Amino acid sequence: MALVSLILLGAAACLGLAGAAHLQKRRHMTQRVEKHLEARTRELAELSTHLQNYVEKERSELARNLHDELGGLLTAAKMDLSWLQSHLGEPPNERRLAQLGDVLDQAMNVKRRVVERLRPSLLDHFGLATALRAHMETACAQANLKFEAAVDDTVGPVPQDLAIALFRLVQEGMANILRHAQARRVRLEFGADAGSYILRLCDDGRGFELEDGDFRWSHGLTGMRHRIEALHGRFTLRSNPGHGTQIEVEVPRAATA
Repeated sequence: MALVSLILLGAAACLGLAGAAHLQKRRHMTQRVEKHLEARTRELAELSTHLQNYVEKERSELARNLHDELGGLLTAAKMDLSWLQSHLGEPPNERRLAQLGDVLDQAMNVKRRVVERLRPSLLDHFGLATALRAHMETACAQANLKFEAAVDDTVGPVPQDLAIALFRLVQEGMANILRHAQARRVRLEFGADAGSYILRLCDDGRGFELEDGDFRWSHGLTGMRHRIEALHGRFTLRSNPGHGTQIEVEVPRAATA
């Protein structure tokens, strides 16, 4: 009996050692997988940030070219048209020239809209606060929404990369409101304290469950969150069915993309 007991104890000890070694091996494998996932996630985040910055750079370059080159061509065409109208005064010619003038005016309006969507001129010339207010007023007026603004115009110049990131976030947020929220009122808040810029975009629409993956992890919301996290900021989304949605962003003043 003593011998059998010793044999059983030895077998148990061997099994215990084997089990411990197996657990240790699984622990090491789990750690390796976690490190690999962390590295891949970091690489994807860096790639996403690079692509966003590249797209903004390309938009800015395209907007500048359209404004300078196409705008110059259209302006020259309008000047030539004015000369023709002053030298070809017969009624048939006047009618055709007037139609051509209308076409050129439409082309200039299209150019202006495209340039503004690519790179808002107000953002470059008058700053983030003015550009945000103007964009929201225009979008809400077109959608027949009531708009409230609490925008601090004394914030001062915002770094360019940070300003375009916050502006794009408001653009995407407003687009989501128009597509999904069925809201009647929208409120925008923007200001700053000693260390951070703070922005809130709220609506009184239908809201949604935060656990609903179709909304929470949509490409638009994911892109917003990534833009802010790339600036070392904090992105908070609050929503409840029937009680609207609020996006709150806090970004350090020293942040750069």
